[in-house]
Order: sequence, then C-alpha cells, then structure tokens
Amino acid sequence: MLCKLLIGIAGGTGAGKTTLVKILQQQFSEQVVCLSHDSYYRDLSSLSLDERRQVNFDHPDSLETELMIKQLKELIKGQSIKVPIYDFNVSNRTDKTSLVKPKSVVIVEGILIFADPILSDLFQIKVFVDAPADVRLGRRIKRDIEERGRTLEHSLNQYLTMSRPMHEQYVEPSKKFADVIVPEGGKNTIATQMLINLIEKYLK
Repeated sequence: MLCKLLIGIAGGTGAGKTTLVKILQQQFSEQVVCLSHDSYYRDLSSLSLDERRQVNFDHPDSLETELMIKQLKELIKGQSIKVPIYDFNVSNRTDKTSLVKPKSVVIVEGILIFADPILSDLFQIKVFVDAPADVRLGRRIKRDIEERGRTLEHSLNQYLTMSRPMHEQYVEPSKKFADVIVPEGGKNTIATQMLINLIEKYLK
C-alpha cells in the first residue's frame, strides 16, 4: 500500500500533540499509522544511567533523524520498516524494534520534526500544536513523574536548563513552517474536526 498523505504534528513538550494524534488515529483506524520522533533517540549504551540522564534530549543532535527520514521514504514507497523502541525509564534505545507496515496516512509526531528542513519537507500537511508555557510545564512534570520515573526536582531542572532553552531556540521558531496552528491540541474540537475533514478529502 502506498502512502497518500504524510502529516507532521509538532509543538512544544506537553502541548497536546499526543492527544491530537490519538483522536486522528481513532477516527481513521486502519488507514493510519503513527510514528513518534522520540523513538529515534540515539543509542547511548556506552554511557551510564546517570550520564544518560544528563544528556540534552531536547536538542536535535540527540535524535537519529536521518534514520527516520530514510524509513519514512521507505513507508511512502509502500515498504514495511522496523522502528526502534525507546525506553524512557532507562533513557536509552532498546535492542528491539517494532514492525510498521505502510498505510494510506502516516502521522509523525515530535517537538523537533519541523526543525530539520529535510524531514519537514516530507510532510504534505504540517500542524503545530500550541499551548501556554505554564500549561506545558505542568503536563510535562506530571508525565515525567507518573510515566518515566523521574523526581519532581529532576523534571523541573531538566525543563529549566534544557527543554525551555531548546524550545525557544528550535521548537518555537519552527512554528513558521506550519500550515495549521492548533491551540490546545486535541481539546480544540473545531480545529480537530477541520483536520479530520482535510484528511478525508485527501483519502478520497
């Protein structure tokens, strides 16, 4: 099956990207496959856990974007790919992969997907999910503690020293490349419905 539509959904950490992706995935079910840029964090097996947790994962260099680009091009051609599996609890890529088969619509989600011009140019529709900084910070801390085994101190320090500066340097400027800006992600029902309608037109 050849890909008819490649959609990029970017935005800051905790902006609501994942919620929007889930809504679109539920709406189009078997026609959609979703990829996360987070799956392509580089292998840091040579570093200790403490050393890995000092790495700036909000910087573009922390991601093997060239592999994602290669695999997306294969998906577009109708080929299956093996996507890396990342474990946030140990801040490292595992030795396992996930087989992803091509679908009519491919959705890619990540904070930095518009910051790389080669990756950004692959998307036919570029969506930037926006949310106030304080809202994003609250969501990030909650996620880090509940899902990734971080402490409040670690999560807050990482946000202030890495995530916020990288957001200002790379993520926020990439908003200018978006075709659609969606405040509050999946909670914005009007914008979400507009996206659904647009995807339906492409599929027809």
